[in-house]
Amino acid sequence: MTQEELDALMADGVDDMDEELVESENEEEQTPPKESHDAPISNQQLDGYRVSSDISWPPPPPTKDHKMVHQLDDVTRDSEIKATEVFDKLETINETMVSVEEDAGGIMETIEHNIELFNTLVEKFPGVERFAEALEENNAAKEHLEAIQASAQMAEDEVMMTMDIMQYQDIHRQKIERVINVMRALSQYMNSLFEGRIEDSKRVSSAVHIEGDETTQDVVTNEDIEALIDSLGKK
Repeated sequence: MTQEELDALMADGVDDMDEELVESENEEEQTPPKESHDAPISNQQLDGYRVSSDISWPPPPPTKDHKMVHQLDDVTRDSEIKATEVFDKLETINETMVSVEEDAGGIMETIEHNIELFNTLVEKFPGVERFAEALEENNAAKEHLEAIQASAQMAEDEVMMTMDIMQYQDIHRQKIERVINVMRALSQYMNSLFEGRIEDSKRVSSAVHIEGDETTQDVVTNEDIEALIDSLGKK
């Protein structure tokens, strides 16, 4: 290979490298820069976020069904009424169990006397089978009556534990009332904070559209409505 051929080959290689360098620089210029996490969010992006959010606007009207303090007051009042009714029912059940236990105690005395009597008769008349059968029946009745007394005592214990559990209902009511008091205090504070010297009825009405607004340009004014009514009447 001559010197001229070597120089021509080197020149072609340099030209190819320059073309590749220029193409890479063009690609870098065309590629958009990556968004930085610290870049400020534009108003358009914020508006898009508001539109895509699940929050409905306007909020529900301040009717009785939507007033939070009214609803909490209803909850505390109904909870207190129902808790009182439950306590009354539990007290009635407890009194019934006490009465059952007392009646069972009276029956137990009669059965014990019968057992003593039939024990004596069996000892004196061992050949009479009816006395032995009556003794077994009274012993069985005594066992059943003792089981009834144990169930009544267990029911009384369960009622007392239920009353203790129901005490938490009153604690929850007090917590809700505390929340209500805090909400009312905040409401009064906010009302005092935004209180003005001029009554709202004496204030100048707000403008329908202000220069720079993007969502109120197509709002129909009162004058437009009156003109439309007049035009319809003329027709």
